[in-house]
Amino acid sequence: MLTRYTLKNILPEKQITVPAEAIFDLPEKVLQFGTGVLLRGLPDYFIDKANRQGIFNGRIVVVKSTGGGDASAFDKQDGLYTICVRGIEDDIKVEENIINASISRVVSARSAWGEVLKCAHNPEMKVVISNTTEVGITFVKDDIHLSPPVSFPGKLLSFLYERYKAFKGSPDSGLVIVPTELITENARKLEAIVLELAHLNGLEEAFMDWLDTSNYFCNSLVDRIVPGAPPAAEKERLQQELGYTDDLLIISEVYRLWAIETGSDKVKEILSFSQADAGVAIAPDITKFRELKLRLLNGTHTLSCALAILSGFTTVKEAMADDTFATWMNALMINNIIPAVVDESISDQDARRFAAQVLDRFRNPYLDHKWVSIAVQYSSKMKMRNLPLLMKYVDRFDTAPEFFALGFAAYLLVMKVHPADGGFQGEVNDNVYQLQDDKAAHFSEKWATLPAEKLVTDVLQDEVLWGTDLSELGKFAALVTKSLQSLMEDGAKQTMHRMLTDKSVIQS
Repeated sequence: MLTRYTLKNILPEKQITVPAEAIFDLPEKVLQFGTGVLLRGLPDYFIDKANRQGIFNGRIVVVKSTGGGDASAFDKQDGLYTICVRGIEDDIKVEENIINASISRVVSARSAWGEVLKCAHNPEMKVVISNTTEVGITFVKDDIHLSPPVSFPGKLLSFLYERYKAFKGSPDSGLVIVPTELITENARKLEAIVLELAHLNGLEEAFMDWLDTSNYFCNSLVDRIVPGAPPAAEKERLQQELGYTDDLLIISEVYRLWAIETGSDKVKEILSFSQADAGVAIAPDITKFRELKLRLLNGTHTLSCALAILSGFTTVKEAMADDTFATWMNALMINNIIPAVVDESISDQDARRFAAQVLDRFRNPYLDHKWVSIAVQYSSKMKMRNLPLLMKYVDRFDTAPEFFALGFAAYLLVMKVHPADGGFQGEVNDNVYQLQDDKAAHFSEKWATLPAEKLVTDVLQDEVLWGTDLSELGKFAALVTKSLQSLMEDGAKQTMHRMLTDKSVIQS
């Protein structure tokens, strides 16, 4: 089993990055709420890398906030775990195995809240990180004197109040708080809830002033696919290859991004681990990073998803192995998405570099990302991720985007479902797929009662569904109708191939 004392048995020829003994003597500088794989595969990855380079020189106390599971695996393995980085970077296959020693210990909030509060007395403590899911950053009427408080914001406020008392409100005792929950303005929302709870709990004005002036809540954006533990057979193979067992072993892709929003030099100095890896981006405004991810990664997924399903592909890597599909996806980004994304804050070079990284990620042979999973809540994803792009493109170029129109037409065809087994399912070339979408019943009824051409007009004009009348956007309605007809008559692959050979719609 992987432990601090079995590290010496790892053979050099295994090509595993092993922590130096001195790492275990580093002080605890980070309090982390959450034990999940995203935290272990991204923030903890960066901190571990920085420690190995002698930059940050601090370890993490992890607070286990949920009741499910236990921390025994971390205790047995001295907080060590292996992260197996697998994927494609600049068209080169990457396989890297790293033993991460960033975690000092894991403490249960439920059974050892007193131990968590003791960390507030540590003068070396500088940073708080969290990933408590999107539900974690919500307001709950909470008593911060409970052991522990019920909510994550309540726990955080309790910890901050303990630190304020321990250091008598010293300005230098404030912390940098970086939530990684996947919501926009995550730090601003967390800070507002903490302040509201402070008022609710009747905390003194001096503390309120310290909370506001000595602590830094930094919005952040995280982006890395960390599937976690591999399937049993693959895990067994990896452990044989590594030469030890590891109950905490996780897989991650190569690509990594942690964008942290701050303009403070003091915060940058505290977050010195950013110097260890270009994947940590500290900037006064992280809107650029969020927009690139939402439009070029998520938006491309959404616009190509239905075409993949209609083509009979099960996983993203399977679709990317098909030359026509991979070329079409690249053309979608180059011809329709990037022209709409580029603005005063995002250069064409930025967008094209990110698009190339997206293609590397989609080609990752180690990840089995299923298209039916990407299609969950398809309608809301289409509205949130892609409609702003569509309207920006039409406004900017006074015409409708053809690749976008085909992706939208394919979405309409995939939404041709019927009730089955308590849900909804569709069928393409004898392949049955299950669809989870709040609008599935709505589309099922439309397809049952309207011919395709009328359905396109009806759906595009549905302002309740889209928030606007999409039929008024240039030639978009005509392009969607034409694309839908081609998909129904010729199939997805032939339709994509024909579009790719039409020089009038291709940019370089």
